[in-house]
Amino acid sequence: MGDALADLDAFAQVAFLRRRLRRGQTIFHAGDPFNAIYAVRSGFFKTANVDATGREQVMGFFMCGELFGLDGVAAARYECTASALEDSEIVVLPFALMEELGRENQAMQRQLHAILSREITRDHGVMLLLGSMSAEARLATFLVNLSTRFLRRGYSPSDFVLRMTREEIGSYLGLKLETVSRLFSKFENDGLLDVQQKHVRILDPQGLQRARAVL
Repeated sequence: MGDALADLDAFAQVAFLRRRLRRGQTIFHAGDPFNAIYAVRSGFFKTANVDATGREQVMGFFMCGELFGLDGVAAARYECTASALEDSEIVVLPFALMEELGRENQAMQRQLHAILSREITRDHGVMLLLGSMSAEARLATFLVNLSTRFLRRGYSPSDFVLRMTREEIGSYLGLKLETVSRLFSKFENDGLLDVQQKHVRILDPQGLQRARAVL
């Protein structure tokens, strides 16, 4: 997966708006009219839904170079609420403007469709994969996925800080907080990780890959 900002080079002449957000600040709520997609310039974001009981279901995490807000394309309303996990900056990509530019320029249109297709496929692929895995394999896959995404953006794939809480990780993976904490401890005891609160060091990448196959 490439960097969405870099992949939008056909739109380079357009001066898109940038927005800075504080940790916890919301960009849009579920049910809001869809008008833009967002590219992460710096920081980390999550999308989530809240059910009738007030329970939050995390739907995705997004880092520098990735797009979010695509869930609003089909229904013309955002299906999730998006918020910043730390002080961050986004690039606002008004969808109507991008479609208009795409109609006038086939290269822009092809690039836009390719990026949207890739991002949507990535999200669905991860969720389908996680749904068929054991708890241990889910957490291992989550960490390997994060590691790969950090590497592709020029960051260390083996030494990083988790911007989300363990409760948010559990919500995303469909696991209880206690299970997530137990598995982090297990991975430490097995020599796969060194964990200091949110600071994670992957000590045995091959071992973490093998943990993805645990039934």
